[in-house]
Amino acid sequence: MTFTPRTWIVGEVVSAATMNQEIRDQFNSMFAAWTAYTPTWTASTTNPSLGNGTITGRYMKYGRTVWASIKLTTGSTSTYGTGLWRFSLPAAAASAQDTVGTVFIGDSGSGYTTGVAYLAASGTDIGGYVGAPNAAQGLANGNPQTFAANDRVWITVCYEAAS
Repeated sequence: MTFTPRTWIVGEVVSAATMNQEIRDQFNSMFAAWTAYTPTWTASTTNPSLGNGTITGRYMKYGRTVWASIKLTTGSTSTYGTGLWRFSLPAAAASAQDTVGTVFIGDSGSGYTTGVAYLAASGTDIGGYVGAPNAAQGLANGNPQTFAANDRVWITVCYEAAS
């Protein structure tokens, strides 16, 4: 992870350790593996339950720019709650209600649907809009499909972190 560089002082004697931290380590962090995290899956009315499904997330942060990806695969004991779905972000966003990525919904039986990902008003989680232009609705059970075991939701976003 990149971090804020130090402030150098006039006349300071620079050591190898300081140079390594300020230059090498910052540069290497841009080529590091993404960091795993476990997103929280919620809904605006009644929260869903993962049951035996899986949810994974990973992200890379460069300065205040965050790239993140979330993958939800529902299971036979998953329940889908009611209301619009939200997925937690790895870092709070600098602003809210911006379109910041894509949503891909895979129906295990009949194909897929795509949509856009947006930052929710909280700035700490993300939702999706799916459906035809001018008729798009929020991602939820029943939109764009009634979810069942082995259906998938993939979300990929890029946004500015609050810090």
